[in-house]
Amino acid sequence: MKNMNRHNNQASQDDANNMAWAVCDNFRSVVNPNIYKNHVITLLFIKYISDIWKNHHERYQAEYGNEPELIAELMKVERFVLPKEIDFYSLHERRHESGNGERIDQFLYNIEAANISKLRGVFQGISFNSNKFGDDKQKNELLRYVLEDFSKVELHPHSSLATISDITGNTCEFLIKNFAADSGEKANECYTPPGVSDLIAELMEPQKGDAICDPACGSGSLLIKCSQKIRERFNGSKEYALYGQEAVGSTWAMAKMNMFLHSEDNHRIEWGDTLRNPKLLTIDESLIRFDIVTASLPFSLEKWNHDEAENDRWGRYHRGIPPKTKGDYAFILHMLETLKPDTGRMGVVMPHGILFRGAAEGKIRRILIEENILDAVIGLPEKLFYGTAIPVVVLIFKKHKQDNKILFIDASHDHADGLNRNILRSEDIQKIIETCRKRASIDKYAYLATLEEITKNDFNLNIPRYIKTSEEEEIIDFMTVLDDREKIKKTLLDIEKEMDGYLKELGYGS
Repeated sequence: MKNMNRHNNQASQDDANNMAWAVCDNFRSVVNPNIYKNHVITLLFIKYISDIWKNHHERYQAEYGNEPELIAELMKVERFVLPKEIDFYSLHERRHESGNGERIDQFLYNIEAANISKLRGVFQGISFNSNKFGDDKQKNELLRYVLEDFSKVELHPHSSLATISDITGNTCEFLIKNFAADSGEKANECYTPPGVSDLIAELMEPQKGDAICDPACGSGSLLIKCSQKIRERFNGSKEYALYGQEAVGSTWAMAKMNMFLHSEDNHRIEWGDTLRNPKLLTIDESLIRFDIVTASLPFSLEKWNHDEAENDRWGRYHRGIPPKTKGDYAFILHMLETLKPDTGRMGVVMPHGILFRGAAEGKIRRILIEENILDAVIGLPEKLFYGTAIPVVVLIFKKHKQDNKILFIDASHDHADGLNRNILRSEDIQKIIETCRKRASIDKYAYLATLEEITKNDFNLNIPRYIKTSEEEEIIDFMTVLDDREKIKKTLLDIEKEMDGYLKELGYGS
């Protein structure tokens, strides 16, 4: 790996990514990514906080070298506190000793205990002493190589903490993306492609002071993208709050570490099933309301708690109960109930089936349309997500709309061809954003439909009903065609006669 000296080498983005991928190469020869992905991100996190701790400690020593007690007090108010000799460097120094797996596990326990308010439960289920990594000798050697690869770049800045947080955050996203590429059909449940995250974050127009929630947050990429938009627009402001809930424990832990690696400390990410047991509640146990609610959800979840929906204590299904084997509208209805009544806006990625399926879903869809809270229906290309090739649709809801119409956009043909996946380009995203802002029809791309038109279509929102993308077939006049056919036949006969005459003159005819 180029530009990666072992000592005092401040990381570039490529350095950090290459370092992390080299670590993955060590694990990849032994187990698949579903087993080791959280181990790599955990060590990236430990390396990050250790490098920051070391950098700050050295700086204080340079300033207050003869006042160790003052330095100790200053280190107590660090973002993360590390007990003495409990850090990445101590692990690296002892890497040739036996017991690397057990030692790393003990260090994680001690670090969590020293930062319990931030890290409670984050390292649960992560054991470096697992026999999945081989027998004791193989495991010890594997972890020695891992610690050596992680030592090749120091993740601390000499000037800007924001810079290193960007680097480590981007490295975490780099890892999650590559893990998703290797993870098969369930990858879309924890990873939203960057283009889709960027599109939704732009559409939500996050503002200073916004409370932003993702009720099925996966690795947290959508929340982080929204926060980045606020910082970009408002001179680095962190005047916002991020909320999320994730059902899978290992993915929840990944989301927590991803937040910290992006320097997003103002977050509340809960572990649990949002539909069965929402955890983002007020003191009186009602649902917290948010300015923005956004999600890329597990598509058509079969077991979503249908049996308990009729008696839901939060009344989330007053518009109707979704079908037992498809939880798409269950998530939509939950999200709508958590929107603030004045500023609430919502963006959600869904399969196209929610636009036209009938029965219970059709009734719910009709009520949502009549309430005039559905603002836009945006069709995206197929093969955007890892784990599924189906095209998806983004639904935009707003509590206070400017009209009683719904904007349809067919962006299904706008993308770049990637390796096995399609990619939303910046120009594709910008085209959608500008169309949403102008809120006007564009031939073969967008249509602003009235409530009357949608009612005539029996509240079916299937995009081709409103946007015709193919060329209209020319109307054929069959009488003209028959006449032309007869003329062509006569012309051919005349040509045949003329050819016969030429052949006779040349002596070939009878």
